[in-house]
Amino acid sequence: MTQFWLWAGFIAFVLAMLVIDLGIFNRKAHAIKMKEALIWCTIWISLAVLFCIGTYIYKGHQAGLEFLTGYLIELSLSLDNLFVFLLIFSYFRVAPTLQHKVLYWGILGALIMRAAMIAGGIALITKFHWIIYVFGAFLVFTGIKMLTSGDTEIHPDKNPIIRLARKLFPVTPQYHGDHFFARIDGRLFATPMFLVLLMIETTDLVFAVDSIPAILAITQDTFIVYTSNVFAILGLRSFYFALAGMFYKFRFLKVGLSIVLAYVGVKMLIADFFKIPTFISLGVIVVTIGTSILVSFLIPPKTEEVGTPVDPKSPDSL
Repeated sequence: MTQFWLWAGFIAFVLAMLVIDLGIFNRKAHAIKMKEALIWCTIWISLAVLFCIGTYIYKGHQAGLEFLTGYLIELSLSLDNLFVFLLIFSYFRVAPTLQHKVLYWGILGALIMRAAMIAGGIALITKFHWIIYVFGAFLVFTGIKMLTSGDTEIHPDKNPIIRLARKLFPVTPQYHGDHFFARIDGRLFATPMFLVLLMIETTDLVFAVDSIPAILAITQDTFIVYTSNVFAILGLRSFYFALAGMFYKFRFLKVGLSIVLAYVGVKMLIADFFKIPTFISLGVIVVTIGTSILVSFLIPPKTEEVGTPVDPKSPDSL
């Protein structure tokens, strides 16, 4: 019964924050400025810290540490996700005033998908313990692949979900305000906004395939896994608008993320023989990601490597 009220309370909190966000502070479509984004970043991080403290008090030291570690893993992996969002918005020429709404509904869908994937992952590990080795090997492979892969590219025309949507609905060539669908001459048309939303959702689904096993290497407590995911996801929009003009500077972030993924993969693979304490994992994550970001600023890319960064607030880039 206690678990029921924990879940009910948390879901009520999330719904309330979403209503406050879109229903009060962002009722009118507008471009999110740096100051506003930073304020919301501070709010989301503060709420996550308060929740971590509450978890520590209510569930104990280990649970609090697991939440914090899981939150930092999800937040770190999300930074790479945000860069792909930037590419999607640039490709589809999404106006700055419309980006917040797309991310809002995209993240709402992500909350539902993550819940299903977390439940499925934990159920698999519980029933088939050997699957933990599959997850571990997959994370090590993903880390190596991330380290050796080139720049991220998007190809909407190759996305099966986008191709299916185009078959089911005719798509208007232009946007119709912030609407995902428009009725023209009695026919229902999808707008480019709907295609952008599908791209955001499928992108998050791909990233979740990496991030869910990564946090399951830290804990298999369903409540902690999901809540740490949710807090990281809820702050994504604010981090996007705060960092949109700086993504190109994080040139070594992929190196840090690949090391983290490989580390948690190894942690999973050796879990039955040697359990790495959570506080050590927390230290590895903080030091690795922090170092990759610091080195990115200390060794900036050469001018010819940078090119012209896409500024989502600039009308010329849309």
